[in-house]
Amino acid sequence: MSAVLELEHLRKNFGATEIIRGVDLTIQAGERHAIIGPNGAGKSTLYNLISGLHEVTSGKIRLRNHDITNRRPFEINRLGLSRSFQVTNIFPRMSVFENVRCGVLWSMGCKYSFWRRVNGNVEVQQRTEEILESIHLADKRHIPASLLPYADQRALEIGITIAGGADVVLLDEPTAGMSHTETARVVALIREISQHKTLVVVEHDMSVVFDLADRISVLVYGEIIASDTPDNIRGNRAVREAYLGTDFV
Repeated sequence: MSAVLELEHLRKNFGATEIIRGVDLTIQAGERHAIIGPNGAGKSTLYNLISGLHEVTSGKIRLRNHDITNRRPFEINRLGLSRSFQVTNIFPRMSVFENVRCGVLWSMGCKYSFWRRVNGNVEVQQRTEEILESIHLADKRHIPASLLPYADQRALEIGITIAGGADVVLLDEPTAGMSHTETARVVALIREISQHKTLVVVEHDMSVVFDLADRISVLVYGEIIASDTPDNIRGNRAVREAYLGTDFV
C-alpha cells in the first residue's frame, strides 16, 4: 500500500492555547482508519485542519504527495478528499434526491449556469440514482431531507460526502445518537460505501471502532499516543489508562 494522507509535525494554536501538538500520522490507500480519544482531545480540530476549515499553525498535510496545507476546502475536495460533520449538515428544505444531486454536479463537470436545466443532464441523474441506491434511500428520493428520521439523515449526509467522487472520505461521528439497530445499519452502509476508498472515521462507540477499523490512532490532549491494529490498541496499557478503561483489557 502507498500513503494517501500524511500529517507531519502538525500543530494548531488558538491564541496561546495549543490544541494539536505535533501530530505525525500516515494513512495508507484503502485503509479504514479510526481516530479515537476523549472529549477535548482535538479530533474535530484535526479534521478541520485536514479539510481546510482551519489554518495550520505549523507542519504539513499531504494528500497523495500534494501539499494541501492551508488550501481552501473546495480545492482540497477537488483533489479527492471529502468529509462529513459531527452535526448533520444537509439542505433541509430540498428533497433527498436534490441533496445528493448537489454533491454530484461539480464532479460531473457541471459548472454554474443560469440558462441550462439540470434535469436535462442524464449522466447527473443516473449518478444521483446510483448513490441513492447505495445509501438505501431511493424510495425516499422525493421526501424533504428535514422529514427523514435521524439515521436516514446521517445516511444522506454520507451519500452527499461520497457524491463528488472523492476516494478519501472523512466521517465525523457517523453513529452519534443512534440506537443499536440504527448503528448496525449505518456501520453496514459505511463498510459498503468505503470499498475501494480510504476511510478515516472519528467515532466514540468502541464497538463500531473495533468492528470497522483496520488501524486505530489514539489522540489525547492533541498528541497521538498510539497508532496500531485494533488488537494491539486493545492491549496497549497507555491507551487503556488514557481512554479505553479496563473493560477493553
